[in-house]
Amino acid sequence: MSAARMLTGDRPTGRLHLGHYVGSIANRVRLHQRYESFFIIADLHMLTTRNTREDISRVAGNAREMVLDILAAGVEPDRATFYLQSAVPEVGDLNTLFQNLVTVPRLERVPSLKEMARDAGKEEMPYGLLGYPVLQAADILCVRAGVVPVGRDNAPHVEVTREVARRFNHLYGEVLPVPEMIHAETPVLVGTDGRAKMSKSLGNAIALSDEPAVVRRKVLGMYTDPKRVRADVPGTVEGNPVFAYHDVFNPDRAEVDELKERYRAGRVGDVEVKERLAVALNRFLDPMRERRARFAAERGLVDQLIADGTERTRQEVRQTLAEVRRAMGLTAAYQQIRRRAERSRRNADAPATAGTGGA
Repeated sequence: MSAARMLTGDRPTGRLHLGHYVGSIANRVRLHQRYESFFIIADLHMLTTRNTREDISRVAGNAREMVLDILAAGVEPDRATFYLQSAVPEVGDLNTLFQNLVTVPRLERVPSLKEMARDAGKEEMPYGLLGYPVLQAADILCVRAGVVPVGRDNAPHVEVTREVARRFNHLYGEVLPVPEMIHAETPVLVGTDGRAKMSKSLGNAIALSDEPAVVRRKVLGMYTDPKRVRADVPGTVEGNPVFAYHDVFNPDRAEVDELKERYRAGRVGDVEVKERLAVALNRFLDPMRERRARFAAERGLVDQLIADGTERTRQEVRQTLAEVRRAMGLTAAYQQIRRRAERSRRNADAPATAGTGGA
């Protein structure tokens, strides 16, 4: 088993945003130089909340944009294997085998599943969404990933993966790695509305690919201290999304500290604080925009990366599936039946052959 592999990825539901960056992508950029890295384009997971024909028709385009975002953030194409989940059907076989190692009450204790159902407008949880962590276990274990970068929301899912791996190894022998989680430094980034985490579906996100003017417009519309009706009213810094973003994305600590001091004293307006944030964010995003444009200009690059990565991943998964089935005894069961069937067939053919020869 290899402990030198990393599995990470996203659902192809649109372009990636700053919340993705602090929750996982920053870790991926750092770790992909150290680990053999697989990046899943998780379109089967997308189906748990978005499964209309229109949703599915957008997968290919969204997959390309997602890969461009990851490359733009700093992942090097020659050190990453990108693959489309639905094009590796063997993962479904592993999911079927793993789902018998987890109970329904255990899955119902995964906190983010109810949040995902609520955010998707689901009054009742679909069967596939309840089993989301089991399919995720198949994703991680199918390539023998030893590490998984996680944000706060995803950590309970990966804990299910660890339990599945331990349970499998206990029952059938040491076949699967128990992956380690590498947590993000900033586990959750609040959205621009200040009410919920940053999310594409909630419309409170700043995309990594947003143009400077779009970033500025979104920042100027951000939620701040609601009690602050004028610039000379002392404001609250703690829990203020604008300052939370300054803390994460503005490297000029002296500027941030000065703004906080003036804000608390009622000596700076929200507009100035937001304008400074827009400048800091655009400086942060400028190198990503440049990398994105460079990779986008290479015709066919992204499609080739996904196609080649998917074929490579499928070979890996086939090998894992074969070893899992062998360890469970499923391969031996069918081989036994097939050998007996072939013996019976030979025995049935033998008298006819002998009679023909004696005539």
